Amino acid sequence: MAQCVQSVQEFIQDSFVPLVAALCSEEAERLTRKNNLGFSELVKPFCRLTSEVHMRDPNNQLHVIKNLKIAVNNIITHSPQPGGIRKLLNDVVSVSQPAEGLVTNVITAGDYDLNISDRSVKASVPWYNNWKDTLMELNTSTFYSATTPWFESYRESFLQSMPASDHEFLNHYVACMLVVSSGEPEPVEQFLKLSQEQHRIQHSSEYAYPKWFIPNTLKYYVLLHDVSAGEEQRADTVYEEMKQRYGTQGCYLLKINSRGSNRGADEQIPDPWSQYLQKNSIQNQESYDDGPYTVISNKNADHLISDGLDNDIQVDGLSNNFKAHPLQLDHLSDTSSSFDGTDYIKTTSSLHESKKTSSGTPHGACLTLTDHDRIRQFIQEFTFRGLLPHIEKTIRQLNDQLISRKGLSRSLFSATKKWFSGSKVPEKSINELKNTSGLLYPPEAPELQIRKMADLCFLVQHYELAYSCYHTAKKDFLNDQAMLYAAGALEMAAVSAFLQPGAPRPYPAHYMDTAIQTYRDICKNMVLAERCVLLSAEILKSQSKYSDAAALLIRLTSEDSDLRSALLLEQAAHCFMNMKSPMVRKFAFHMILAGHRYSKAGQKKHALRCYCQAMQVYKGKGWSLAEDHINFTIGRQSFTLCQLDNAVSAFRHILINDSKQPAAQQGTFLREYLYVYKNVTQLSPDGPLPQLPLPYINNSATRVFFGHDRRPAEGEKQAATHISLDQEYDCESSHQWKELEEQVVAVVNKGIIPSNFQPTQYCLNSYSDNSKFPLAVVEEPVTVEVAFRNPLKVPLLLTDLSLLWKFQPKDFSAKHNGATKELACGNDMIGAEVIAEFLINSEETKMARLKLFPHQTGELHILGVVYNLGTIQDTMMLDGIDPSIGLQAGKLVYNGMSVRGRQDLEIQGPRLNNTKEEKTSIKYGPDRRLDPIITEEMPLLEVFFINFPTGLLCGEIRKAYVEFVNVSKCPLTALKVVSKHPEFFTFGGNTAVLTPLSPSASENCSAYKTVVTDSTSVCTGLMSSASSVNFGLGTGSQPEVIHVPLPDSVLLPGASIQLPMWLHGPDEEGVHEINFLFYYESIKKHSKMCHRVLRHTAVICTSRSLNVRATVCRSNALEDEGKGDNMLVFVDVENINTSEAGVKEFHIVQVSSNSKHWKLQKAVNLSEDKDYKLASRERGKLCFKAVRCKNSGENYTFADIVFGNEQIISSASPCADFFFRSLSSELKRTHAQSNMFQGAAKQSFDEAVRLIQKCSEVDLNIVVLWKAYVVEDNKQFILEGQHHVVLHTVGKEAFSFPQKQGFKKILGNSDWEDLEQESPEMVLLKFFRPENTSLPTRPTPEQLSNLIKTSLHYPESFNHSFHQKSLCLVPVTLLLSNCSEADVDVIIDLRHKTTSPEALEIHGSFTWLGQTQYKLQLKSQEVYSLQLKACFVRTGVYNLGTHRVFAKLADQVTLFETSQQNSMPALIIISNI
Repeated sequence: MAQCVQSVQEFIQDSFVPLVAALCSEEAERLTRKNNLGFSELVKPFCRLTSEVHMRDPNNQLHVIKNLKIAVNNIITHSPQPGGIRKLLNDVVSVSQPAEGLVTNVITAGDYDLNISDRSVKASVPWYNNWKDTLMELNTSTFYSATTPWFESYRESFLQSMPASDHEFLNHYVACMLVVSSGEPEPVEQFLKLSQEQHRIQHSSEYAYPKWFIPNTLKYYVLLHDVSAGEEQRADTVYEEMKQRYGTQGCYLLKINSRGSNRGADEQIPDPWSQYLQKNSIQNQESYDDGPYTVISNKNADHLISDGLDNDIQVDGLSNNFKAHPLQLDHLSDTSSSFDGTDYIKTTSSLHESKKTSSGTPHGACLTLTDHDRIRQFIQEFTFRGLLPHIEKTIRQLNDQLISRKGLSRSLFSATKKWFSGSKVPEKSINELKNTSGLLYPPEAPELQIRKMADLCFLVQHYELAYSCYHTAKKDFLNDQAMLYAAGALEMAAVSAFLQPGAPRPYPAHYMDTAIQTYRDICKNMVLAERCVLLSAEILKSQSKYSDAAALLIRLTSEDSDLRSALLLEQAAHCFMNMKSPMVRKFAFHMILAGHRYSKAGQKKHALRCYCQAMQVYKGKGWSLAEDHINFTIGRQSFTLCQLDNAVSAFRHILINDSKQPAAQQGTFLREYLYVYKNVTQLSPDGPLPQLPLPYINNSATRVFFGHDRRPAEGEKQAATHISLDQEYDCESSHQWKELEEQVVAVVNKGIIPSNFQPTQYCLNSYSDNSKFPLAVVEEPVTVEVAFRNPLKVPLLLTDLSLLWKFQPKDFSAKHNGATKELACGNDMIGAEVIAEFLINSEETKMARLKLFPHQTGELHILGVVYNLGTIQDTMMLDGIDPSIGLQAGKLVYNGMSVRGRQDLEIQGPRLNNTKEEKTSIKYGPDRRLDPIITEEMPLLEVFFINFPTGLLCGEIRKAYVEFVNVSKCPLTALKVVSKHPEFFTFGGNTAVLTPLSPSASENCSAYKTVVTDSTSVCTGLMSSASSVNFGLGTGSQPEVIHVPLPDSVLLPGASIQLPMWLHGPDEEGVHEINFLFYYESIKKHSKMCHRVLRHTAVICTSRSLNVRATVCRSNALEDEGKGDNMLVFVDVENINTSEAGVKEFHIVQVSSNSKHWKLQKAVNLSEDKDYKLASRERGKLCFKAVRCKNSGENYTFADIVFGNEQIISSASPCADFFFRSLSSELKRTHAQSNMFQGAAKQSFDEAVRLIQKCSEVDLNIVVLWKAYVVEDNKQFILEGQHHVVLHTVGKEAFSFPQKQGFKKILGNSDWEDLEQESPEMVLLKFFRPENTSLPTRPTPEQLSNLIKTSLHYPESFNHSFHQKSLCLVPVTLLLSNCSEADVDVIIDLRHKTTSPEALEIHGSFTWLGQTQYKLQLKSQEVYSLQLKACFVRTGVYNLGTHRVFAKLADQVTLFETSQQNSMPALIIISNI
């Protein structure tokens, strides 16, 4: 239970005190009314004796009484009505509320910290009877608990208002004070009248109430003298007469009103009555029309409020209004049934008003401190001289009866009992045992005399004797089956046993349990059962038996009284908290039950308090349904009590937690919330918009998009993909776009990226870099995508949804330091889009895109969203139509309940983790995606692609068109496009015009520039030349950045232009994503935004076409006209198309070469059929002769070998474009690889080694042009394309198909397809350790063998007559050609002999005649002829290639001189004539 200020002993003693009736004359009542007090009220503060009192028990032992208190009440002749008592108790609880503004008390129990905003004191333990000691204990205690003053007030009022009963005498009157004023004409005669009136009330059958203890009631005569007005001498005379008549111990002269009411108003006299009268001021609510004041008979308190003396009712000449009891409510027809209703809010307000009037009225205005002492002395005299002697005498008399009874035998006693019992009916049936009382005793019954003695002993604290009497009476009552009497005896026996000093016996709790059960189940008297529970629970609590106390309290909760059940459940909850191991969840559960019963009893404030205290336990523990119930109840109770902010907060908690409630319940919660919120907003319509809890907003998922929405494709036009909110963020892709933009910005700024460069970000999200203020352009929309989530199972309807923003206009067009702020800031500066209706279905996450249209430059801050939150009607069938269909169709059934509010968008930036301080603490950087800077007007480009293909063959050339449109109001310039794949597209060369169509190609719409050729030029190369500069690939330029050839380099506002664009299918099959970044600037330079970009991603699916392999070899034939500089080029073309694109066959229409040093001269092995076809899986081989060309400068020489009637001009667009782009990409790729493997070692090469290596390099590029015949839907199309092969090294095979061809060469075509899927694993074989890749410092033999090319010229057969001449001399010419760029020293050694026996068997032996060793120096590219003679002695086949040639660079002395070149076999046949 909650803790009380009083100890349990003090509580019980004050609950059962001797009752004294007061009967006053009219004049005496008038005297006390001068102080706004009745007589009983006047003496109330002084009714506790300040000193010990002594009396003797029946054994003549001295008995000490401590702290005795008596109660003086006016006589009231009607018992209180149950309905009135219930209303009184209800009001007592209503006005007693927790004090405001007290320090919060924190009770820690396990994992819980419970805040109880209440007075926090510790209960007095049983052995502390002294108030001072109790206070000391409170001050030094470390354990605090909550008090419940409303429960104490209820308990006090309940015990005071209990009606007197016949089965016990504790609340019967022991004595009666007769009070007469000394100012009356005949005071003694008035005493007689009052005495007769008292006798009539007690002994007449007309009055059943009040109850009197014994027939011979003590009468005490009090003469009241008004000192300020009366004659003191007369008062003394009357008093003397009284003493003569009644004895000195039966009368008293009380002098009051020593101060006049009109004087000394400024003097401060203590008011001891306020604490009693304030408590009792709840009676002010009862307005009576029949009397000026109300007299209430309670046991301890006399509640009397007077409004004046004008309308006193005279009853037999006496002003004693005891006809009507104040708790009898005339205006309540059925008090018992209507008492526990819920309509008590008005009552509470009236109570507070009455409290104000009561507390404002001064009491005791005519009394001085001396008068206070006189009244105190009067009570003491009455108690010492009158009351206690009377009680002592009565106890002795009753005790004598008890002793005489014990002396009788059992049988005789039974007979005596029958004689005493009179009209008692001893025969009892089983039904009689179960009725309320079981048996009724007459007043003179011996059992009642024992009970009467026990009660008297109990009232004067003689607990040992009382217990003995109660115990005896209990046995008698149980023997007679008088259950009501037995229960009363058991109850008081238990209390007496507990209160005995020294605790000789333990507290008999089973007595109380039996008494409670009897009262409740047999007697059906819940009032007496409740008193038992209140007493026993307090006793158990004092013994720290909190569990038993809680069980007892809970047992008495029932449906007949909600208020009682609420109070007891609350006390049980506190018992659970006060246990040694606090049972926090039980505390919370029973607080909920108490709150529910408080609510049913109309105690809204107490209900709210209980739920709030229980919420501390359930909150955040995962008991979501319990939390929802508590919050919902708190919300409703708060709303009823007009605590609207608390109501809103409670309903908000229900909605923002992940509710597990069913949809219907959630809908109810939401409607309640909206209703409460609407009431709150109506109180302050001009206040700031409230924060709404629904729907959830995922702040980090907020995305911001700058610019207009992308226009969709129109017909054959396809708009640039650019960027939109519909696209998913890709980190890798975003990085690529940033690199492309940096690349083009670097080219525009001459290779340097400006320091203030800020990558363009059109869409900002949680992954983008939001540390800088983003830039938006005036008159272009800013779109904010807000991620709403509806956590409920009911749909939410947002109406009039728009963005909340703040704008600060600034002018950025001024100089750098002159950014001036505009003064005017109207709503017309920013236009906001409003979404009329936005429906979020149950548990749905939905994006809302809200736009702002800035009309002026400045700083924009997007703060949040504002909207009306509402619901739609419940999902029920409307006119037979499923509501879900209506929702999808956008026809929302709006239920009219909505509130306007806002939600702020607050985005937390990324956590900083750079410095040591940031790593050791938690700091977050800024996120400025919602704070864009609105810059000046900029051009806006839109790009459309016309006839843009989605599928190509590898190497296919296709012509499309690009349309550039300037949709802004200012011109754009410096249009460029940058891509990682420049070999995919071209806009043509710098000097190229639109490609003309040749007559034979017009029906095929050829993308090439062609001319018709004559038939004689089939095998010979047709020459042309071009420079890479013409195609945008000059020295130092980046091939990825391509200038778009706009007329006059400017695109005016509103203008559009179409440019041709040639596309070249990538060499690898598959799906390719190719990124284009279009870069453009404004003609006018801006301080904030320098350029803009437009993105486009083209997706191309390529199919296999041809695979081209080529090898170049040196030709050993040295012809005079070519100086020996010629080579053979072998081209191997294979059709690897698998017919998935409907390709019927490929035709090789032309093979072209382009190089600075070489050109194709003619085809060597062309068949008679000029048409060169390749069906599926066919392979063709071509051989061409290549010669060195006399071309100087940077121009490339193009040579075309035409296989048809049309020559494709390979030096014009688009053929040359794609050649140069692929060449640039190839060089870039090989350069990156060489850098990766060689690193800085390349720079350390000796110049000599470089020269030797150069001899084996060849700069020759082959372009194979083809046509493919495609059949699709019974129509034939002709596709055309080209493949490039870059030949670097003599004798090394080169491929048109990148990467995987190394395997293809090894495995062959048939195995290649099977291993295509496994190729990534096989590519790993190419990696090798870097330390093993250091380049040799000496040239390889292969490289040295290419320094000098040798050739023997001799007759294939020679006839000689060996008969005529035995030696056959044959002239042989040895041609030496220097292939390098430097002078070479050559040594020819003819002394070499073949030593292997196999070679001697095959070839005969011969001898060179003349000089056997020659030393020559060959200039750069020089050809030298050396005449030799070979001598043969017989016929046969001889190999003339026995010479050895040694070569070294002229300026090198020792290096490389051992390197050699082995001669080729040169066979000659010697015949005899």
